[in-house]
Amino acid sequence: MKNFDRQGLQTLLAEGIRDMGLDLSAAQQDRLMDYLALMFKWNSVYNLTSLRDPVQMVTHHLLDSLAAVPAFKDAVNVLDVGSGGGLPGIVLAIVRPDMKVSMIDTVHKKTAFLNQVKAELELANVTVYTMQVQQLQASDKTGGAFDVITSRAFADLSDFVNWSAHLLAEQGRYIALKGTAPKDEQERVPQEWKVTKVEPLQVPRLGAERHLVYIERS
Repeated sequence: MKNFDRQGLQTLLAEGIRDMGLDLSAAQQDRLMDYLALMFKWNSVYNLTSLRDPVQMVTHHLLDSLAAVPAFKDAVNVLDVGSGGGLPGIVLAIVRPDMKVSMIDTVHKKTAFLNQVKAELELANVTVYTMQVQQLQASDKTGGAFDVITSRAFADLSDFVNWSAHLLAEQGRYIALKGTAPKDEQERVPQEWKVTKVEPLQVPRLGAERHLVYIERS
């Protein structure tokens, strides 16, 4: 296993944040590093991510999720579906403490990790659910319907929409974090929905395609 060189990793993170023009406080950057350290530690037992190199975890996980942050500038109540190790949900919650972030996954060990992160980083704006998204109901606990539902490499766009449409507010929208922006997936989106925008993302030092796919009711 690679060593966790916190100082070197923090420098890499800070450079990426600067390159993307994001305004994050030193405390927020520290929290992101605390999160990464927890992921690195738990990963050896819980297999949260296939990545084992902490440098790659900075670029492929933290910077990758941070690149999407500007898309959530007007969001108030967000659901991250198939959150896994907490991407992008935990990153959004750290960067936007004013925003309510719910995360849902079917795998108990992953939601146990998310609850641990929530406790250790004192993320009061985070709620974690262990269930299929089809079973979740909008309620007072969820803050009502969600104005944004997001996911990162979770499922085909049509499944993503079909499984969670009952949770999206009337004027809400989907923001899916994708690698490529596959045309066939966009074309399979259910008829009552439309892809309104596909936005390419530039992630520092990643060297791979990244896109945001926005979907709204047609």
